[in-house]
Amino acid sequence: MTEIHAHEVMHMMLEQEGGFSRESLAQAIIERFGPGAMFYACSADGMNVHAVIDFLQSRGKFVPRDDGFNTAQDRICNH
Repeated sequence: MTEIHAHEVMHMMLEQEGGFSRESLAQAIIERFGPGAMFYACSADGMNVHAVIDFLQSRGKFVPRDDGFNTAQDRICNH
């Protein structure tokens, strides 16, 4: 199975107008990438939906908003 880079989750988030909760982000990831999707980043791999959310949060990739959180273009490293 091909793993999807965590940056793709962040790009998907930027396409949305509103904020996310952890639950709504998990649902959006499943709808976009499928229920069995696995994710990787430079320092981690084999992450499921909940693990990639935990990973992104632990790396400070989420920006708080009044309606939850989203991300920002400058939080996506380009490598």
